[in-house]
Amino acid sequence: MALITLLDGGMGQELVARSGDEPTPLWATRVMIDHPGMVRDIHTDYFAAGASLATTNTYAIHHDRLVGFGLDPMFHALHLRALVEAHEARALHGRGKIAGSMGPLQASYRPELTEPLAQATPKYAEIAAILGPHVDVILCETMASIEMAAGAAAGAQASGKPVWLSISVDDHDGSKLRSGEPVSDLARVISTYPVAAVLANCSVPESMSAAMTAFAAFGLPFGAYANGFTHISGNFLKNAPTVKELTHRHDLTPEKYTEFAMGWVAQGATIVGGCCEVGPAHIRHLADALRTAGHQIA
Repeated sequence: MALITLLDGGMGQELVARSGDEPTPLWATRVMIDHPGMVRDIHTDYFAAGASLATTNTYAIHHDRLVGFGLDPMFHALHLRALVEAHEARALHGRGKIAGSMGPLQASYRPELTEPLAQATPKYAEIAAILGPHVDVILCETMASIEMAAGAAAGAQASGKPVWLSISVDDHDGSKLRSGEPVSDLARVISTYPVAAVLANCSVPESMSAAMTAFAAFGLPFGAYANGFTHISGNFLKNAPTVKELTHRHDLTPEKYTEFAMGWVAQGATIVGGCCEVGPAHIRHLADALRTAGHQIA
């Protein structure tokens, strides 16, 4: 039986559902201003469900996202606000780790917007330096191309903490990133920059098995946390989208999601959890299934 790190589930969609606010291109960032404490409450719910760690609500806090809304002067403060809410939840729970999230620059699922390595690295390094003293690991999430992953992994080294590198794979072929590049090409990134684990996230659960097969060749801990969207619509791939353009699946019950995740564990994954539209109920059911199967949750 394996020692499993159980990630939390999605943050942004939970915030949209709980706040009742109209979604904006800032996703969940604005919520920390308008609804202080809500992020902490969601972290608390995931810990109570059995999650091993809290993933900070810092995914979309980038200068390019904030400047158009006049919030760029709050760049540093927003990161600290997210860190505080994660730490408060951990203190209330009494245990757990904290993963500092860094999402794609400019937009998610858009490999054509990949910034050159020399341009992206210092942007990620700025965030990593803020997060590093306050987190256990840096989680680079939803990287849609090899160069995007390289920029994040390079910048993440400024944190001084272990780096987990997570890619978003093609919903129809999990052996490829959303850029069309083979997952196996990630080998050149992890051979250049120290990476402690490789993951796939924010793709449909059906695509993750192929990604796990590719990861197994890297010799690193690996895993997956899928989303619960039907697909990534064309409207969402336009400039300044909102989550209104995405449709959640009605068939992805906690039981169904757990079946997928247990399949990844059977393939050797030791880090599993959920992404958008995967909530506390899914994580609780998965935690119960892992324990029933004899696995230990770290």
